[in-house]
Amino acid sequence: MTVRVTTRNARFQQWESLLHNRTKRHRLGEFLVQGVRPISLAIEHGWTVRALVSDGRPRMSAWATGVWGSTDAERVVMAPELVAELSEKDEPAELLAVVGMPHDDLARLDATGLTVVFDRPTQPGNIGTLARSADAFGATGLVVTGHAADPYDPRSVRASTGSLFALTVVRAPSHREVLDWARPAGVRVVGTDESGTVDLRAADLTGPLVVVVGNETTGMTAAWREACDELVSIPMAGSASSLNAAVAGSVVLDEAARQRRGAP
Repeated sequence: MTVRVTTRNARFQQWESLLHNRTKRHRLGEFLVQGVRPISLAIEHGWTVRALVSDGRPRMSAWATGVWGSTDAERVVMAPELVAELSEKDEPAELLAVVGMPHDDLARLDATGLTVVFDRPTQPGNIGTLARSADAFGATGLVVTGHAADPYDPRSVRASTGSLFALTVVRAPSHREVLDWARPAGVRVVGTDESGTVDLRAADLTGPLVVVVGNETTGMTAAWREACDELVSIPMAGSASSLNAAVAGSVVLDEAARQRRGAP
């Protein structure tokens, strides 16, 4: 059955709120996904697609036709100008997806692999960037801790170019919950800090591992620093005193990937 929406009715307003209102996103347990690659990866990795939204164009691309015909989701045909608003573009996207959020359960994480923790990030784009790097360098999980930006903000999803869907994503109130999961499983915790005492290249980043990246301005909390088995620093030249948090995390994840594949 296809639902048709031609006015700014309650359904449209509900989905419009997903773009800018994190409280409503989390109350409803869903978020809006824009773009071919993010929608494709959400489906590929088994995230729950609750609805697909089309502008009703008479001829869809082969990609959109395949998604529309094969995805078990409510199908909504919406007026083009309304789809454009949800697309946050002048022209409507061919398809949009409303995707359900998974439960924030740390038990979903793979304790044998590489998990990255972003502590209190303030910029959704940085979460997306770090998620993209985590996916590229072989991490399996992303945990966002503390009072932080929302990993399901459209800016985060776009910045991840869909890589968010390739990871197990969990939000946790603080370091305590992460440690309660990591310690019994024998997972080592390595923090990134410009005052770290261990050169990144000398650190052991193999085996079950959590890599902690701190807030963009203040870095990790004192509690996280104390909890880390090692604090690593990235050697730098030139006049730069520090790196963007997501960039620093990406450098550490790259070194972890190098070590884990046994490269010299």
